[in-house]
Amino acid sequence: MQSLPKPILALLALVALGATVVVVSGCGTSTANTERGRTLFRQNCGTCHTLAQAGTSGTQGPNLDDAFAAAREVGQDSGTIEGIVEAQVENPRPSNGDPAVSMPADIVSGQDLNDVAAYVGEWAGVPGAEPPQVAGGPGAQVFNNAGCGSCHKLAGVEGAIGTTGPDLSEVLPGVSAEKIHEDIVDPNAEIAPGYSPNIMPPNFGESLSEEELEQLVEFLVEKTSKGG
Repeated sequence: MQSLPKPILALLALVALGATVVVVSGCGTSTANTERGRTLFRQNCGTCHTLAQAGTSGTQGPNLDDAFAAAREVGQDSGTIEGIVEAQVENPRPSNGDPAVSMPADIVSGQDLNDVAAYVGEWAGVPGAEPPQVAGGPGAQVFNNAGCGSCHKLAGVEGAIGTTGPDLSEVLPGVSAEKIHEDIVDPNAEIAPGYSPNIMPPNFGESLSEEELEQLVEFLVEKTSKGG
């Protein structure tokens, strides 16, 4: 028998899990802070998962928009999705102890988990969802939309709190625009000391237009120059 595509298998697993979770999860967590959940999601989950409203483009784990768009179409509401996310974080499937292929259990917990689950429940799979508008011009918007702040710190930029990649305020001063462009579109060409290859998504050259890349590079040069 022909194997089902991985996105369909992932969706079936989520729907099956949802059938159980909906019985016990109620109508969601009324005390959750979804704005805080967005920040926590970008910091802890965005390197592995794509979620349009968060501006993340991770590919190691399922695309949450793709998975939950189909789930919404079959009648699952935000509260049900929230319960599915909570259960999956607490008990990842599959769970084999290998962080390269399996999400660690309890990557967030307690109130952090409540906030992340409520945020994902509110936005995953919502048609037309996109990151909120930010100040700072088109380059700042590209930086935000692409989820750069979920992996990198950048002084003076709200939400740029990531630690998965280098602190851009420290490594970019004095670097040419051409080199920054190369590092974005081909991140494995030169790995920063202390970091591993294949962490930064290699597809920004395709997912961003040339105009967006130019705007992003200009923004980074401006923010990390001596006068920035």
